[in-house]
Amino acid sequence: MPITNWLLAGLGSLLLAAAQFATPPGLAATLRASRWQHRLLLIGAPTAGQADFQTQKELLAGAAKGLADRDFQVLEVPYDQLSPADRQCWTQQLGQPLREFVVVLVGKDGGVKRTSAKPLPAADFFGTVDKMPMRRQERRDKK
Repeated sequence: MPITNWLLAGLGSLLLAAAQFATPPGLAATLRASRWQHRLLLIGAPTAGQADFQTQKELLAGAAKGLADRDFQVLEVPYDQLSPADRQCWTQQLGQPLREFVVVLVGKDGGVKRTSAKPLPAADFFGTVDKMPMRRQERRDKK
């Protein structure tokens, strides 16, 4: 019996360690999981240190309540850290290049609703989303 307990304890530790170092889901999996649940705001740039990438993060930093109210998830997408599968998803499924900054708004239906090659304030994205029929229905349902 002590060997069984030791094996179970060892297995539990191994699973815990694996969970701590698990790779986050890929971009395609995130898009699928978010469909009909969240809007995505994808901040893409060649590197995380790129100036427009940092500016976009700063512009969104004070908008947590507005982002949450509109069911946004903000994802950073530094191209130099993407797996080959994520690179393919970015270029083919989302239709975005891998050479320069871009911010992409993906609607709850999974479609690209807006892109910008320049950082934008959160209010610009809110304006786009607030005009969508699904968002207007969400607001009516909350009343």
